[in-house]
Order: sequence, then structure tokens, then C-alpha cells
Amino acid sequence: MEIRKLSAEDWPQVKSIYEKGIETGNATFQTSAPSWTDWDNSHLQSCRIVMENDGSVMGWAALTPVSSRCVYAGVAEVSVYVDPEQSGKGIGLTLLNELINQSETEGIWTLQAGIFPENKASIRIHEKAGFRILGIREKIGKQNGIWRDTALLERRSTRIL
Repeated sequence: MEIRKLSAEDWPQVKSIYEKGIETGNATFQTSAPSWTDWDNSHLQSCRIVMENDGSVMGWAALTPVSSRCVYAGVAEVSVYVDPEQSGKGIGLTLLNELINQSETEGIWTLQAGIFPENKASIRIHEKAGFRILGIREKIGKQNGIWRDTALLERRSTRIL
């Protein structure tokens, strides 16, 4: 297994894993995966990685800027997705730790994540990686017509002061 930079050629496998996450109903508010162009334009060009084994993408992680305002240039939102067939192997935590390392190299001082409270596995790996729950954002968005809460998690870099 190796972690490497996510490329456009990975998109079919990355999209498939994302769609499997959408199907669970507990990974994202999104109801469908975007096109490569839309995904590429909405994520930072750095800090986008995949874990691969024998040419097969097992999981991916990337960062999205939280704001276009320059004062928030060092704040990004985390996305980590693992193929359900590969869950329980430590892939999510490994990807998240590498994403943290790369983000700090890029000068990002705060990472945040909005996670459905029901997604206990995701909350657990984020906490293992140094995130803390700041609170619950109640009825922050609708999914299939139903209001959903998200837990807001944050990790402040200890390398960038």
C-alpha cells in the first residue's frame, strides 16, 4: 500500500468511493458526486491524496478552503473517504494523519470537519488524529427533506503558531 497525490486519472475510483459514502446517508449532505472539473475546482490543489494497493484506490482525502477571504487562508475543511470494502484496516486514520502532515507543510493552521453524529467511526478517527468536538450544529442542513445535525470538529496545528 502506498499514499500518493490524487490525480485526474484517479477520479473514476475516487468518485466511486465518494458515491458509496453518499449511499450510506451518513457521510455527506451531497446526493450525487460532482464532475471531476467541479471537484477539482472546489478543493485545494495541494493536500489531496489516495491510498492505493496494486493500482486500486482504497481511500482518499482532500481539503477544501473554508473561505475565499485571505484571513482564512490557513483554515481548511477535511474530507476522508474509505471504500467500505476496506473499512476497519486503519486506512482512514492513516490518510488523515498524512493529510494533517501535508497541510502543516502548506501552512494550514486549522483543520475542521463537519461529521454527522451517527458516523461514530469518522468521529473516532478524527479524535485519534487530534481533532476535538467543538459542538453540535443543530439542523444545519436538510438531507432528503430531513433536518440533520453535524458535529463540528477542529484541529489546531501545534507546528504553526
